[in-house]
Amino acid sequence: MAKLPKTTGPGKKKRKPKKSSERYKKYKISGIKAERTAKFCPRCGPGIFLAESKDRLFCGRCHYTEFK
Repeated sequence: MAKLPKTTGPGKKKRKPKKSSERYKKYKISGIKAERTAKFCPRCGPGIFLAESKDRLFCGRCHYTEFK
């Protein structure tokens, strides 16, 4: 019995570059101190910022939402 040739698939998909988190925009530097301008998520704790929309604050990690 003759062997069938292996079919080659479409290959690897090209990697899309990820958008940076831009965490540096969430702080305001005044002198020596760095102040947070965004709010932390009350469920996830410090380190996880809430994203700001025009009508709400949203956590992308736990889906916590606060309406303005």
